[in-house]
Amino acid sequence: NLPYNISTPILFHLLEHVQVIEDQHFMLQKEVIDRMVASPATSDYGRLSVMLQWRYAMENVLFVPPESFDPPPRVDSAVVRMVPHAAPAAVRTALLSELVQVAFSQRRKLLRHTLGRWLEGRGFAGNFDTQRRAEEVPVHEYLALALSLDQKA
Repeated sequence: NLPYNISTPILFHLLEHVQVIEDQHFMLQKEVIDRMVASPATSDYGRLSVMLQWRYAMENVLFVPPESFDPPPRVDSAVVRMVPHAAPAAVRTALLSELVQVAFSQRRKLLRHTLGRWLEGRGFAGNFDTQRRAEEVPVHEYLALALSLDQKA
């Protein structure tokens, strides 16, 4: 059961140690789990979704209503199962993190305004459709973009 107010920083910290994790289960605020397991093109899909889905297969296991606690909290809870992928894309965490952070920095704007400029600044000459919003890009495309940037460097 992770403290709800610092759950996201803890999850990002655990990314650095995923190679020694076999399986993990956490009870968190339901809204956080919704973002962790979100699919592209949904309002919950964001930086947390991309970064965690790169390294883990995730499953929303159990809804836990406030009445399950005494005293009941003012939020819904849920349990998530996170199993590390056996062979995740060999992407540098810092690069992917920066790329995704830039992409979602203005999530309602087209990527050409954020990520497009960031890519231009890096001299990226490859193909990547920046006429979409960050939430429309699936995890595998962010990973492919990070890999191509890493090969260029």
